[in-house]
Amino acid sequence: EFRDQVERRLAGDITEDQFKPLRLKNGLYLQLHAYMLRVAVPYGTLNSRQMRMLGDIADKYDRGYGHFTTRQNIQYNWIKLQDAPDILADLASVEMHAIQTSGNCIRNTTADHFAGAAADELVDPRPYAELLRQWSTFHPEFDYLPRKFKIAIIGSETDRAAMKLHDIGIQLVKNDAGEIGCRFYVGGGMGRTPMIAPVIGDFVPPLQMISYLEACLRVYNRYGRRDNKYKARIKILVHELGVEEYKRQVEEEYAHMATLGIDPPVAELDRIRAYFAGPELDANAPTEIDRTDPDFALWVDRQTVAHKNPGYAIVNISLKPVGGIPGDASSDQIDLVADLAERYSHDELRVTHAQNLVLPYVRKADLYAVWQALDGAKLADVNLDLISDIIACPGLDYCSLANARSIPVAQKIAERFAGNGKEDAIGELKLKISGCINACGHHHAGHIGILGVDRKGVENYQLLLGGSGAEDVSIGQITGPGFDQDGIVDAIEKVTDLYLDQRETGERFLDTYRRLGMKPFKEAIYG
Repeated sequence: EFRDQVERRLAGDITEDQFKPLRLKNGLYLQLHAYMLRVAVPYGTLNSRQMRMLGDIADKYDRGYGHFTTRQNIQYNWIKLQDAPDILADLASVEMHAIQTSGNCIRNTTADHFAGAAADELVDPRPYAELLRQWSTFHPEFDYLPRKFKIAIIGSETDRAAMKLHDIGIQLVKNDAGEIGCRFYVGGGMGRTPMIAPVIGDFVPPLQMISYLEACLRVYNRYGRRDNKYKARIKILVHELGVEEYKRQVEEEYAHMATLGIDPPVAELDRIRAYFAGPELDANAPTEIDRTDPDFALWVDRQTVAHKNPGYAIVNISLKPVGGIPGDASSDQIDLVADLAERYSHDELRVTHAQNLVLPYVRKADLYAVWQALDGAKLADVNLDLISDIIACPGLDYCSLANARSIPVAQKIAERFAGNGKEDAIGELKLKISGCINACGHHHAGHIGILGVDRKGVENYQLLLGGSGAEDVSIGQITGPGFDQDGIVDAIEKVTDLYLDQRETGERFLDTYRRLGMKPFKEAIYG
């Protein structure tokens, strides 16, 4: 069907407006310079065969690279329309697709990128995310919602998926009896009106998760605004109805849904869960790491995270080299990561919402070999959660919705702090940039956020402070008048210099900001 419509569009038999609904449902956007294809990576999990296909597509159909996004997907920015059906066919050969990566439907469900491996995990959220994927794909009732819809799910107290800033966030929790349940947060989001999702359902049994989701979506689908796209997200409905009234209507709908028998049987959830049982790890794997090489030791300290098996580590691969484009990877780099996943990580890798990659199952004894391979491919930067580990949208370099460029600003910030030697001293600082109010770069959730706006035809950058997408979630606040590209970099340096001068022992930038408040930072910026 899609190939037929592409041929008709190329022949001029249908207009762009007639073609648009189908292409969007297949992840194909018309950007500033070319078509862009967004490929779904459900809950951020890939195997090496799928990863190699992503590299092949970059080589064959694009300009030799792909861009990993905050929804754990990958985008190709230079697609020719006539090639799009062939790309979808290539993706299908490795059980991948671009379905519902755009349009007013339920988008790719995201999850904790350390799922199944993290030492602090209560339960692996991916079986539930897969259940959500199967439920939401081609769901006829929710195929044309008032607006796009995003769901995230986590299984630990640590929120690595910005779960409370989604339309629906689900946290797997345990009650006093030791039973697992789903805590539902509904009505979060960023964009023009950022909001933190309130708790709607405190403890929903896992096997009733689908009924509860249906109830939440039905109330939204019934009352969500379709006359004004700026007021169409579920966060607006929850706000205008009020949390208690929205919750009452959901509970009323949920009581009805429970009679319909749409929830999966235990056997189905067990069948799905079996696919995520995890690899058979070596219980006797050595736990010691040879730190003789200081560069390797620094990489281990900065880029690896504790694994639930003490002989293994979770490896974070930075896609944020100084002077590079955040989230971009060349086809050669994609192929190398696929090789490393196959050889050292039980054929599995992850995409993070911070636009990096993860090898979740690496033996500590193999870390040096992995580091050497990454270093040879310029993928061994040691900046996880530092100021140069920037989340950035494509901005005005690519996006037709953007008001300002994001990429050059990210590059200038990384270069400034690489040059002044302050990055390590500053420590954890999450910086996020969006080129427009749609907030694809999550600027509201940055410890430091940057929003690009149009000021009478001139690119202008507003500075926000105090945001967080983690379990200590908060919305960043605008400091005051905006800046040009060089001015915003200067302002960030003034802000971080104040932090270095005023911080107390053990304080992150965010902690110091919360203790001091906005006033001293504004004084440092504006004098």
